[in-house]
Amino acid sequence: MEEVVSCRSSEPILTDSAQTSENTGSHVSGETEVQENSAVNSAKCEPRRSRLKVFNKVMEKSLQRLVADASFNRFAHSFHPLCKQNPQMAEVIHKQFISDLQKAIQEDINRVIEEGDLQVKLEELDRLEEQAKNTPGPAWRPSGIPEQDVCSVLIPYHQGQEEYVRRELRKLQKENAALAQRVQSGRDTIVNTEQRIAAAVDEWKGSVADLESFMSSLCPSENFESL
Repeated sequence: MEEVVSCRSSEPILTDSAQTSENTGSHVSGETEVQENSAVNSAKCEPRRSRLKVFNKVMEKSLQRLVADASFNRFAHSFHPLCKQNPQMAEVIHKQFISDLQKAIQEDINRVIEEGDLQVKLEELDRLEEQAKNTPGPAWRPSGIPEQDVCSVLIPYHQGQEEYVRRELRKLQKENAALAQRVQSGRDTIVNTEQRIAAAVDEWKGSVADLESFMSSLCPSENFESL
């Protein structure tokens, strides 16, 4: 029982470095909140600021706040025996942990920006916002009835698709008619060619018959037999 009491009484007692880190962490956290509030206010004052810059600024402030929350005080409270035995080693471990944490989070943020192609998408949002300023009418808002909202979005889309399919159908029908005309023209050409070939063959056959009759009249077989 005495050991339990002594352990509980020794838990809140931290080293000087832990107390200094706690004060520093609270100071950094306060500065981070002030900077974050100023960043939000500046973002409100600058509506045309690039969304990607705002996103990077927010991620930077969030990372700073996360690092401030992961103070040495909490680390020492979680690993009290280690900090009590070797405070210098505990500070080194904490610094390395913070460094690796910052590096890992920054790599994840960069991966999200790269894989999600956030730069292009946020620039597209900026462009749409700039175009919306010249739109006199109010933007679309849901009516509160899901069926009407869905129909108001889907019906124009399907009507546009139906009109697109009709245009493509008319285009294909026109192309098919042109192809059928070309095929018919090719067939007529083949028929005419066959007729010309047949006429030429008939003419050739008549010429051969005339030649044979002419040759037979010039050289009768009985004259050769008399010789």
